[in-house]
Order: sequence, then structure tokens, then C-alpha cells
Amino acid sequence: MPRPFSCGIFSTSNTMERLLQYVWKHKMFPLKEQFCTDGTPLEIIDPGLQNLDAGPDFFNAKIKIGGTLWVGNVEIHDKSSYWYQHGHHTDKNYNNVILHVAEDVNMEVKTEAGGIVPQYQLCVPQRIKSEYEQLLSTDKYPPCYKVIPTLPRLVVHNWMSALQTERLEEKTRHIQEIAARCNEDWEKAYFVTLARYFGFGVNGDAFEQWALSIPMNSVAHHHDNLLQIEAIFMGQASLFTRLGSDYAKQLEREYVYLQHKFSLKPISPQLWKYLRLRPANFPHVRVSQLANLYFNGRTTLSRLIECVNVKELRELFDTQATELCDNTRKISVSTRDLLIINVAIPMLFAYGKHKGDESLCVKALALFDELKAEKNHIVSMWSECGLEVANAGDSQALIQLKKEYCDKKDCLRCRIGYEYLKSDKK
Repeated sequence: MPRPFSCGIFSTSNTMERLLQYVWKHKMFPLKEQFCTDGTPLEIIDPGLQNLDAGPDFFNAKIKIGGTLWVGNVEIHDKSSYWYQHGHHTDKNYNNVILHVAEDVNMEVKTEAGGIVPQYQLCVPQRIKSEYEQLLSTDKYPPCYKVIPTLPRLVVHNWMSALQTERLEEKTRHIQEIAARCNEDWEKAYFVTLARYFGFGVNGDAFEQWALSIPMNSVAHHHDNLLQIEAIFMGQASLFTRLGSDYAKQLEREYVYLQHKFSLKPISPQLWKYLRLRPANFPHVRVSQLANLYFNGRTTLSRLIECVNVKELRELFDTQATELCDNTRKISVSTRDLLIINVAIPMLFAYGKHKGDESLCVKALALFDELKAEKNHIVSMWSECGLEVANAGDSQALIQLKKEYCDKKDCLRCRIGYEYLKSDKK
């Protein structure tokens, strides 16, 4: 058995292992002749395809060991002994591992079939290790701000496009989940999705549950009567106790009749949140606006699909509360734009994928270019770092970047993080 090797370990094992995988994937080790820990010459031709699910870390790697070409899987650990701690020696899925990579090679490893696995000691270059520690620990946000102005425009463009698509795909998956809960009734799924975003974050879950509680077929019997529509909507939301106007009392009386007629079961009033909400975002205001939108036939999927540009979508979402609310609050243009970004575009994209209609997906993506970038602290932060924000597609990309990469300290999956670690000019 060869003597133990060690390069000096930092941080937690999980963090170190991820960095080792990153260095292996991008071949960020010194370009010199390599050897296995037993002294056999090693040539790394292709590090393989990284596996993010269960099983070996990299599939279909190509390496030469002692002049013999091997094609198979590679497993990477902080220490060799973790091979046994993780139970790989009893798992047949690891029998075709052709190389075990570790920073601390502290013991020999064997497969379930009894074969000895060649090992390679991978020491993370000190510069990369230091830069990665800085990315994880710096108080300056985002930590990679120094390298952003130096990035080639093509790199930024490609990464922003990927992030925009990634965010849209996430929203698509959520819409697909809603459609499944609605028994693939995409009309209902659209209404639920629209309702969710009328909650604008704070009350999103409550609005989704509220929309799911409404039997749309029953409401359709009263599609030409705004009072009865609003009675069902407001009653299902359990919001009458917060309202004391004569009109609210009229709605409540109507709801009692309709509740008995359709066997309606309202959601709990405890679901609604009011803390730090502006009056325009109070649940009863948004529910009333949705009732008006439904009454005017603007909550159907066919009407959404008919819209060809942002102007028509803004008109589609143009609504206001009824006399239930003071000053019959009208929905603002900026709010309508947010609905286009978070509801209309994802819905067109998701439905296009569902129907196999590529034209709907193309139309959805094109709408981003028509909309100005969102104005929020996330977009402002990236703008100050030197990233250009030209339209809503860019702002969606940057929101995705912060929430899914920066907030999670997932710099190793970020293209900017890669450029940061690769560069020695910071």
C-alpha cells in the first residue's frame, strides 16, 4: 500500500469536495506529467461528464494509466477513506470506477467486486483555493464584483441568456405542477397562476390556495353578473369580516346563497398576511380586481394567446376594484408589466411546450425584449457592478443569478465565478 498523501485541507469536507470536482472538471491543475499515487504514469484526456445525481461523480472519462486507455467513471472525495464511509465498497454502481481522485490519499480503496482502484492525488492550486475562500467569505456583495467589468461581452451575453432560460424553465415547471393539480385543465391552471401573482410574493401561496378552491364551472353560470362573481370570490377568500360597507354586506348575503347552492368551502382567513402591505396590495383589493377581470372575460387562456405584443397584454390585464374598495383602485401599468413578466410570458412558454407549439414559446421569449428592465434592488446592484441591463429578460436573468447562485454561494456553477477563479488579475 502506498504511503498517505496530503496537500492540506481547508473548510468543510463538502465544500472541499465540490471544489475538487470543479478543478477536475475544468482541468485547472498544473499542466505537467501526472502520476497515480503508486507511481504509474497518468494522462487525463477527458475528465468526463459531471453527474449531479446518485452514482459516481463523473461519467465516461477517458484516461491513460501506464499507457493503457481507460473509459469509465471517476469518483472524487476529500479523503480516500470517504470511499468507505460513503459505502462505495459495497455498491455495484462503483465497480466501473477507473480512477479515484482525492486531495488526501490516506488509504487504498477497493470496489465491491474486490478490485483495487487506481488513485490520483489532486491538489487544488493555492491561488484557486484562496480565491474561492474569498468568494465564500467576502462581505462585499456580489463577491466577484472586481472581475465583472473585465468580462468579454460574449461571455456575459451567453450567461445572461442561459440564466433567463433557466428562470423561465423554473416557472414553467411550477405551472406544470399547477396544471397537474388541476387535472390538466389548463384554463384553470392559468387562472390559478394569475391569482398567485396577484399576491405579489407575500400572499402568493394564499392566492394560489384560494384560486384552487373556486369551482370555475360554477362561477361560469354567473359570468354575466359581477356582484355574484365577486360574492363567490370574496366569500371563498373569507374576507367579509374585514369589510364593513353596505356593498360588502350585500356580497356576503349573496355568498351565503351561492355557498349553499354550490357547496362551497372557503379557505381559512388566517392565510392572509397584511403586515407592511400597502393598501393597494390588500387581499380584498386584489380579489376585487380579479373579479372584475373575470367578469370582463380577461382571465381565459384563449384571450392571452390572442395577444401579440406588450401593448395588448397591458390592455388585457387592465382592471380595477369595484365599489367594495375606496377609490375603486385601478391596477397600475408597472403592476401589469410584472404580470406580463411573471404570468403571461411563463404561461405562453409552458402552454407552448405542453401543446408542442414552438411559435408560442418564441412569442413568449420575444416579449421580454419589448419590456423595460424591472426596477428593484437586485437589478440596481448588478448595474452598479457594471452589468448592462437592457430589458426585462436581462433583469430576470440577474434575479436568477442572485437567488440561485449568489445567495446559495454556488459560485462553482456560475460562469462569472468560473471567470473569477480562472483569472489572476483581480
